[in-house]
Amino acid sequence: MTQASHHTGTGAAQTDRLLEMYRRMRRIRRFEERASDLYKATEIPGFLHLSIGQEASAVGACWPLGPRDGITSTHRGHGHVLAKGLDSASMMAELMGKEAGTCHGRGGSMHIADPGLGIYGANGIVGAGLPIAAGVATAAKLRAAGDVVVAFFGDGAVAQGMFHEAVNLAAVWDLPVVFLCENNHYSEFSPEAEQHRAPLSARAAGYGVEYQHVDGNDVLAVAQTMTGIVARLRAGGGPVLLEAETYRWHGHYEGDPERYRPAEEVAAAKERDPLLVARRQLDAAAADAVDEEIDKEIEAAIDWARSLPEPAPETLHDYVSAPRLPVPEPAPLPADAEIFRSMDAVRLALEHELTTDPSVFVAGIDVGAGGNVFGLTRGLAQAFPGRVRDTPISESAVVGTAVGAAMAGMKPVVEIMYMDFIGVCLDMLLNQAAKLRFMTGGRASMPLVVRTQFGAGRSSGSQHSQSLEAILAHIPGLTVVMPSNPADTYGLLRAAIQDPNPVVFVENRLQYGLKGPKPPADHLIPLGKAKVVREGTDITLVSWSRMVQDALAAAELLAGEGISVEVIDLRTISPLDRETVLASLAKTNRLVIAHEAVRDFGVGAELAAMAVDEGFWHLDAPVTRVAPPPVPAPYAPSLERVWLPSRDTIAETLRRIAAV
Repeated sequence: MTQASHHTGTGAAQTDRLLEMYRRMRRIRRFEERASDLYKATEIPGFLHLSIGQEASAVGACWPLGPRDGITSTHRGHGHVLAKGLDSASMMAELMGKEAGTCHGRGGSMHIADPGLGIYGANGIVGAGLPIAAGVATAAKLRAAGDVVVAFFGDGAVAQGMFHEAVNLAAVWDLPVVFLCENNHYSEFSPEAEQHRAPLSARAAGYGVEYQHVDGNDVLAVAQTMTGIVARLRAGGGPVLLEAETYRWHGHYEGDPERYRPAEEVAAAKERDPLLVARRQLDAAAADAVDEEIDKEIEAAIDWARSLPEPAPETLHDYVSAPRLPVPEPAPLPADAEIFRSMDAVRLALEHELTTDPSVFVAGIDVGAGGNVFGLTRGLAQAFPGRVRDTPISESAVVGTAVGAAMAGMKPVVEIMYMDFIGVCLDMLLNQAAKLRFMTGGRASMPLVVRTQFGAGRSSGSQHSQSLEAILAHIPGLTVVMPSNPADTYGLLRAAIQDPNPVVFVENRLQYGLKGPKPPADHLIPLGKAKVVREGTDITLVSWSRMVQDALAAAELLAGEGISVEVIDLRTISPLDRETVLASLAKTNRLVIAHEAVRDFGVGAELAAMAVDEGFWHLDAPVTRVAPPPVPAPYAPSLERVWLPSRDTIAETLRRIAAV
């Protein structure tokens, strides 16, 4: 339905183009009107945000786009996705929550997407589409195919940090993206004047990007402006900030009492109805025929959607994660293997995947020219020009770029310098990377890796020491990996990059210098599989990351006292390998868990709950956790030593449980 080859002209050709634009606007208008009716009749559940009055900006913006070009949208996104070519019938079914809907009833009104059509998602989080658009544009730039991306957003999103981060990153990287603000003069209930002091033109100047303004109610003007912008971007131009002034006729959401604006204001805005503006330049009979055609199309879509079943209850777990290819557990490494360090493992794994897979790229703060704050990526930027990219200090933009690029077919590996900084970009993990495959009914692919590191014990303080895996493991759709030695670091990182799911890969910086046997180049370790790293018969001791080394040391200490401890290295936190832990518990009848994260509400609590639920009849002693108390990581060494578990505190707990 898009018109990549058309240009503005005169006479009959212009009339034909305007009639087609009118058809598309009429499709959006009628779809929205009938959606409003169906919502009032309770045939559409959930939230509904309509774009009546804003049709011209959607149609005009998408007019010069081709099938490979991308868009990201907002919670008010029906018009954008219809203008980009999504069919009205599957959309109506999606709004009704039907299995045959665009996203199999998993997304609804705010989350419609079809990456196959270049539609990278409407989004329920204000501003979230902007970093994702930067990611889609990054993929386009790396492929050098001349594709462009349009990121739709409302004036309210300008107040979001994600707006700043995305526009700044796009400017620094010269990305082919149009940031299109549909300025309808209201941020939910608040008028524009109460939300911002600087106009978009001034903001654009601050970012060093081009700014243009257009009448968002004049579809020809929007199409003409966008045709020129898109042509420049295809030729290698950088980002543009386009402001289309328009107005929404309905409230922020259906059911909004609209006490914040006078009825006279809405009535005055309707005099600039985009459909009427276009109709004045068309033959009335031709426009009437289009109206009749579209009315029939939308009614047929409604009838079809009504006839469909909702998703079956047994499909509840579908689309949460992509199926994993089976990876066998590798053979033990030979005793005479070459020795290398965990920091070497990270660099070699990245180098291997960059070499073998052109869709892989690496991005993050100082990962390029600087070679990473710990020197882990030194030399990679020179070896892989353009594919190891420095970013601004913008964690949301970094992870959002990974989300967009992954949906566009790349395999990004991005770095968040410290695990503590996950909080800065949590939305991009919590609501985007983890959920988009599910909310799009499997349409969105999400093969991305977020590398980060943590580690207490060196007086790094409360904001640079935290082990936050429990937060991430609590998010369905995320895989969380925490290796404990150099060989596992190499094999798990390679497996994570090859995996079709979003993986947070957490290294412990105190282990970067840890030495161990170097595996062969093809070494892979299965995700989601724990490993028994020491056999035992009396107590099962479960740990992960650096604490595994303390656990092994404690087990060795107790072996001299006649207590046999079986040590399990989880390796992957989520999905949790319950089978390996329960099988060991069935053998030893005792379970101790040791971890570096604070004790309360942690992964240890989940393991304990599993033991007293599924393993209850095997237990001969209380399930016990060895972990820091619920106190932020202290700075003073005297306090940090008391706070952090060690070989000796683990051994003391093991003795106590063995005596029960």
